Amino acid sequence: MKFLGQIWFDTEKSKRVPREEWDTLTQECIVSDDQWRASGHMLSALALYEPEQAVTLRVRNGTVTATDGPFAEIKEHLGGFVVIEAEDMAEAQSIISTFPILKYASVEIRPAYSIRDGR
Repeated sequence: MKFLGQIWFDTEKSKRVPREEWDTLTQECIVSDDQWRASGHMLSALALYEPEQAVTLRVRNGTVTATDGPFAEIKEHLGGFVVIEAEDMAEAQSIISTFPILKYASVEIRPAYSIRDGR
């Protein structure tokens, strides 16, 4: 079964983390990702740029509009995600609980499915 781990950062707190700490954390996460890949659990992982680099699209009155940045003022922002393979939610939690990013972020875990396959 596939699970999505959404990595959420406290926007203000993450701005105060020194660059050296981020660099160390990045290396720890690379090691973790490699271990998950080797064990067959890691399917995909991506980090996201800051919310200020986002564009939000919506349709209003039949017209697509684009707005720079996130949709609303936020206290937390989505900083990345992982997609893992696990037997069940308990195993997904066990795997993601070893993720070094948890020192600086929370990770929301959700079961995932292909819309082609249904639930």
